[in-house]
Amino acid sequence: MAGREGPAWVVGLMSGTSLDGIDVALIETDGETVQAFGPSATYPYPPAFRARLAASLGRPSGHETIEAEITRRHADAVHDLLSRLPAGRPPPELAGFHGHTVDHRPDDGVTVQIGDGAVLARSLGMPVVNDFRGADVAAGGQGAPLAPLYHAALLSGVEGPVAVLNLGGMANLTWIADGAPPIAFDTGPGNALLDQWVERHTGRPWDEDGELAAGGRVSEDVVAAYLAASFFDRPPPKSVDRLDFSLDSVAGLPVADGAATLVEVTAAAVARAVGHLPRPPRRWYVTGGGRRNRFMMARLAALLGVPCDPVEALGWQGDALEAQAFAFLAMRSRRGFPLSLPTTTGVPSPMTGGRLHSP
Repeated sequence: MAGREGPAWVVGLMSGTSLDGIDVALIETDGETVQAFGPSATYPYPPAFRARLAASLGRPSGHETIEAEITRRHADAVHDLLSRLPAGRPPPELAGFHGHTVDHRPDDGVTVQIGDGAVLARSLGMPVVNDFRGADVAAGGQGAPLAPLYHAALLSGVEGPVAVLNLGGMANLTWIADGAPPIAFDTGPGNALLDQWVERHTGRPWDEDGELAAGGRVSEDVVAAYLAASFFDRPPPKSVDRLDFSLDSVAGLPVADGAATLVEVTAAAVARAVGHLPRPPRRWYVTGGGRRNRFMMARLAALLGVPCDPVEALGWQGDALEAQAFAFLAMRSRRGFPLSLPTTTGVPSPMTGGRLHSP
């Protein structure tokens, strides 16, 4: 495989800050463009494992047991998806394995993603690229977000400026305009606080269609308290960790009011982020689980004042997008291409990264 520069099928894997499961996706790519999209699937985490994974957040070490389990779960997910490939479909030649972020403090030079790339390579019988963020953080970058170069590849030819908003556990945007490098940064909480609130009070893992939030009243004082954090005024590049925000400020609210207020925090933070962009996007495309929350989407459109649509409006696969991005980045890593730019993570110069493990 060394030196190969033509397109190949690559499998990408993502376990995001929402803690909901593993996304697996296949794309055919040369690391510059995408030639074809293959099948994808999501493998939900069982509640007991999800709770153990949540308990590991914020700890920079001591993850050996859960790392072994999360690696095995990723291997099982890939084997299952590949077992269902149509006859004659070429198997992937490379895997991009993000792992799961348990500690992200880039200003302290720390980013930790658990998942054993060498073990996964042996299990899959193919080369695996992991540790996508380490080189960027070591060079002084934020290590996040990393999907913008994939967004830029997919948006080639789309009239800008437009923005891709990823509403996962935390939220981040990619701003694209003709002839300009992409600009990207985290905007603040995505679904993490809302999901945590809903699960705590209802036992459900999320607010289906935003129905709970839609029946609540927003506490503007609580929204203001969240947005008073220095993070929101800090110019990009910038990134946040899931543990940088808590439910303390909504603790005294009725359940529906708390849900409505947390939605407003996410949407208002995105609107605040527009002030950090060279020009306001004329349109927003939303990926991540938050795009399914109709109340969230309505609040975004109201506060942004421009069309705000799920990425499916572009023909993209929203559930697979981040996994596809790490397949794309794995190929870029293998070819020695940059994974991040000064305008996306604040790294001093375009930075490659990733560690390649042979089977």
